[in-house]
Amino acid sequence: MTRHYNFCAGPAALPTAVLERAREELLDYQGRGLSVMEMSHRSPEFVAIAERAEADLRELLAIPDNYRVLFLQGGASLQFAMVPMNLLSGGGSANFLHTGIWAKKAIAEAKRLGYPVHLAASSETNGHARVPRQEEIALAADAAYLHYTANETIGGLAFDYTPAARRPDGSEVPLVCDMSSSILAGPLDVSRFGLIYAGAQKNIGPAGLTLVIVRDDLLGRAAGGIPTLFDYQALAEAGSMVNTPPTFAWYLAGLVFQWLKDDIGGLEAMAAINARKAEALYTAIDASEFYANPIAAANRSRMNVPFVLADERLDEAFLAESEAAGLLNLKGHRSVGGMRASLYNAVPEAGAAALIDFMTDFARRHG
Repeated sequence: MTRHYNFCAGPAALPTAVLERAREELLDYQGRGLSVMEMSHRSPEFVAIAERAEADLRELLAIPDNYRVLFLQGGASLQFAMVPMNLLSGGGSANFLHTGIWAKKAIAEAKRLGYPVHLAASSETNGHARVPRQEEIALAADAAYLHYTANETIGGLAFDYTPAARRPDGSEVPLVCDMSSSILAGPLDVSRFGLIYAGAQKNIGPAGLTLVIVRDDLLGRAAGGIPTLFDYQALAEAGSMVNTPPTFAWYLAGLVFQWLKDDIGGLEAMAAINARKAEALYTAIDASEFYANPIAAANRSRMNVPFVLADERLDEAFLAESEAAGLLNLKGHRSVGGMRASLYNAVPEAGAAALIDFMTDFARRHG
C-alpha cells in the first residue's frame, strides 16, 4: 500500500500513526471484542476515552479551569447559528470581522435568524489580501460579542494577532473565534477568548465532530425555546452527551491529541514544523515568476497556501501531473480557482518538500 501526500483542505490528512493505531484497535478495542464504533457511549470504556481526550486537549492548549470543552456534531457551520442563539438572548448585536467566505457565511446566518448584526471591520475592500488592523475595528455601542475567523481556509488569509474586543466606551465583550483551520497548529492563549469553535476535519480528526471551548460565564444565556441540542449549558451539563455523540470521531480525535503530545512533543514543536513547511513553500512561490500568492506577507496562512499559475491554461496539466506524482487534492476552491496546498499538522515536511520539487520541475518544463 502506498500513502500519497494529501493536501486537501478538509476532510484533511490524518497522521499515519493515528490511522495505524485505529486499524489495530478497529475490530477489538483493548480486548473487549468489539470496535469503539459499536460500544455504548455510556460504557466505562468509552467514558474513559472521552475523559482522556478532554484531559489531553486541556493539557495541549493549557485550557483554564473556568472553560468547558464540548465535543459536538453539526460542523463548524452549525456554530454560526448556535453562537448568536446562546450569546444574544440578553440583547445587543453580533459584531463581526469580515475576512473571507467563512466569515461571510457566519454573518449571513446570524442575519438569516433575525439577529442584529454590526460589521466591525472588513478586508473586502482590499480583496481579502490583508486583515483589518486593530485601529480599523469599530464595535457597536451595543456589541454583545466580536466574532472573527482566525484563518480563512479558502483564501489563505490569517490573523497575525488576536483582536481586542472593546466597545466605543472601552468596555470589553467576549471574543468569539472560528479556529477550524488553525487550532492545534501552535500554542494558544485560550484565556483571551470567550468562545472558540472548530470543525474537526482539518487538525483535530475526521469530519463529523466539532470542538467548542466556552467560558463558564457564557453558559446559561441561551434564548428560551431553542432546541436542547443547541444550548451550550445543557450540552456542558451532559458532558456533550445529550444524545449519542460521534463516538468514533471523538476516539480518533483523542488519538490525534496523544500523537501531538507523545510523537510531536507538544504544540510549540508542532508550530516549528508548520512554520518550516509554510516558509519553504512561500519562498518557492515568491522566487518563481511561474507562481503567485496574493496575500500580504504578514497575513499568509501557514495552513492553507493558495497560489495561481502565470498561465491558467496549464491548470489542468498541473493537477493531472501532480496527482500522478502522488500529490493529491491541490485544486483550489471553486469560488477562487487556482491551486491550494493545505499544510495541516498531519502533512509531513517531506510532503511539502515533494510539492516544491514538483512545482519547480513543472515550471521548468512548462515555463
